[in-house]
Amino acid sequence: MSEFEGIKQYPHSNEAEQAVLGALILDPNRFSDTAGITEEDFYTDTHRAIYSAIRNLYTLSREIDVVTLVEEVRKSFNDTDLDAAKYIKTICDLATENSNINEYVRIISEKSVLRKLIDASRKISEKAFDGTGDVKNIVQYSEDLVFRIADERYHTELTHISDTVKENYARYQYLSRNPNSYSGVKTGYSELDRYFISLAEGDLVLIGARPGVGKTTFALNLALNVGLRYPKKSIAIFSLEMSKEQLVNRLVSCQALIDNYTVKKATFTDEQWGELAEACSKLSGTEIYIDDTANVSVTDIVTKVRRLKDPGLIIIDYLQLMRGESHKDNRVLEVGDITRSLKILAKDLKVPVLLVSQLSRPPKGLKEKRPQLQDLRDSGSIEQDADIVMLLYREGYDSGEGEKNNYTDNSQKTVECIIAKNRHGSTGTVNFAWYGPYFKYVEIDESYNKEKENEQ
Repeated sequence: MSEFEGIKQYPHSNEAEQAVLGALILDPNRFSDTAGITEEDFYTDTHRAIYSAIRNLYTLSREIDVVTLVEEVRKSFNDTDLDAAKYIKTICDLATENSNINEYVRIISEKSVLRKLIDASRKISEKAFDGTGDVKNIVQYSEDLVFRIADERYHTELTHISDTVKENYARYQYLSRNPNSYSGVKTGYSELDRYFISLAEGDLVLIGARPGVGKTTFALNLALNVGLRYPKKSIAIFSLEMSKEQLVNRLVSCQALIDNYTVKKATFTDEQWGELAEACSKLSGTEIYIDDTANVSVTDIVTKVRRLKDPGLIIIDYLQLMRGESHKDNRVLEVGDITRSLKILAKDLKVPVLLVSQLSRPPKGLKEKRPQLQDLRDSGSIEQDADIVMLLYREGYDSGEGEKNNYTDNSQKTVECIIAKNRHGSTGTVNFAWYGPYFKYVEIDESYNKEKENEQ
C-alpha cells in the first residue's frame, strides 16, 4: 500500500465491479459490452483474476459457469485456496440479469482513470521534490504521463462501414466543389503533388539520401513552401545537427536568392539589402518554429508539438541522431521504436511527419548507384512504418566526397527524387534542379523539356 492509499482510499466501485462480473457469468455474450476496459481497470486482485479468467474462456469459446471459472482462475493464477471459489459463488448468487452493464463499465473505467492520475501525480511529485535534472525535462515527463493516460483510455470504437461511406461521399462532393481544400498540405511542387495530392494528415514521410546530396535542404524547401502557402498552419522543424541560425541562413538564402556565403558574411549590395528585407518579412509572416535541441526523443517532440496551434507539418532532421526511449543496447530495435512512435504521433495529431534519414553508401564497384529502400540505415521497420519514402540521388555524390564544392558551384545540378514507396498511389521519379549557393530546389518541367526536344 502506498502512502497515498494510507491517507485516502483509491477511487473504486466494488459494487460496479461485482455487477459486471456477475452479469458476465450469467450471460457471457455480454462480454462485448466490456470492450472499453481490461483486467487492469479492476481495483482488487481477485476481480482482476476473475475478469481475466472470463476473458480467456470467452476467447476460447468455452462454457462459462462456476466450475469452469474456478478451474480457470486456479490454472492461470495458481490459486490453491478456496477463497476465490467461494467468492465466485457469492458473485453468482448475487448476479441478476442486468441491463445497466454499460453504465457499470463506464464507472469502472472512470475510477481507473482517476487512480492512474493519482499515481501519475505521485510520480510527478517525487520528481519535483527530488529536484535533480533539468526542470524542462521534468515538465515534459509530467505532460507525457497525463497525455499517455488520455491516449490509452479515450480510443475509438469499431465503426460500421456505412457510416464511413456516408462521410466519404459527403467529402467527395465537397472536394469536387472545392478542389483546393484537400486535407493535409501540398508540397509546393506540382509534380510531387500529382503523386501524393498532398502530404496527408497522419502520414509518416521519409526523405532519404546519402551524405552531401542535400536532404536537409530539400526538407527546408518543403517547409518554406508549406509555410508560405499555409500562413496560419504551424510548421515545426526539429534539427538535431544544425543550429537554428544555420537553418534560417539557408531559408533566407533560398527565399531571397542570395548566395549563402554572402548571407553569412553580410556583404550585401544595395539591391540585395532590399531583397533581404523582403525575404525576412515573408519568413517572419510564416508560422515556422525551430528546435535545435540535440539528442531529442519522441517524447520531447510530442510534448512540444502539442503546444502548437494548428500544426500543419513536423520535420525531423535526422532519424539517426534521435534518442529512443528503450532498447538502447540495440540500435535496430531502438530505431524501430522511434519510427513506430512517430507514425503514432502523426496519426494521433492528424499531421504529416517528415523524417529525414541517412542512407548507407553503396558498395565499391556497384554499377547502379541510385539508392533503394534497402539502403535505409539501421532498421527495416523504417520502410514498414513510412507511408511515403522519397530517395534523393545526385550523380557524383554517392559517397559524400563531392560536398566540398557543393555550395559554391553556380551551375545547375539535377537531383532525382525517387518515390520508392507511396501508400496513396504510384511510384516514380521527379527531377529537380539544384542550385547549391541558394540552397534551393526547383522542379524541372518535364513537359517543357519534351516540347523543346520536339522543336529541335
